[in-house]
Amino acid sequence: MLVPGIVLAVVFLYLPMLGLVIAFQDFKPWLGFIHSPWVGLDHFRLMLSREDSVQVIRNTFAIACLKIVFGLLVPFVFALLLNELRHMFFKRLVQTLVYLPHFMSWVILGGILINLLGNSGPVNQLLSSLFGIEPVPFLADGDWFRFTVVVSDIWKEFGFGTILFLAALTAVNPSLYEAAEMDGAGRWQQTLYVTIPAVTPIVIVLGTLSLGSILNAGFDQIFNLYNALVYDKGDIIDTFAYRVGLLQTQFSFGAAVGMFKALISFVLIVVAYRMAFKFANYRIF
Repeated sequence: MLVPGIVLAVVFLYLPMLGLVIAFQDFKPWLGFIHSPWVGLDHFRLMLSREDSVQVIRNTFAIACLKIVFGLLVPFVFALLLNELRHMFFKRLVQTLVYLPHFMSWVILGGILINLLGNSGPVNQLLSSLFGIEPVPFLADGDWFRFTVVVSDIWKEFGFGTILFLAALTAVNPSLYEAAEMDGAGRWQQTLYVTIPAVTPIVIVLGTLSLGSILNAGFDQIFNLYNALVYDKGDIIDTFAYRVGLLQTQFSFGAAVGMFKALISFVLIVVAYRMAFKFANYRIF
């Protein structure tokens, strides 16, 4: 039963890794891997010396950190609020509604957001008619673009995170609430001294494991929303590697950028798993 999966992994995940050699070559398609001249670490040195390369690294860290922090905080708070609901039908309805965007592609959501947030879109028209505000350049200004990217990503994914936290809340021993109630604790005190400490380990695990993906700021989302006006604040490593490596046909330089990201991500994943084991006693192996 494992053979088909192993074959697919080898063909589509491991064999393509042989192409990483072009990061150390001045790769020419008509010469191929064998005859293209070797240049050593020249592309990596160029990457670290180019101003736009350093800028996309900073952008990636900034956007990914904002997504990680608020991507944990928002579903955690929402799960606590949802856990307090006693009307099961309404609770399940809300949970289903906030979970639905998780299944939607960024190709679809990107088109919707571009239409909604454009200068003449419904959002800016509403702001203008109600508050007299000038059109907000959500997708044409770097700072607003970052805000839009982070908020839209949280809106799309916080329903999935809420399910994880709700699952952790169901594991809390009911006797702890009974004991706290007998001691005179109200709902807020029970949440503060029973619920939050009980869910803290899963928060630590998710937070530390998120460090491994800190360089993944969301290619699908950025690619479908960004434009040349927001490259200074919205361009990330993945979109930069795609644009330079494929559109500008600098194959070796694009491969060097992708390889740099992969190496840093590998180190961060190792660190994250060690931290998860140290602080939350979580381990896979």
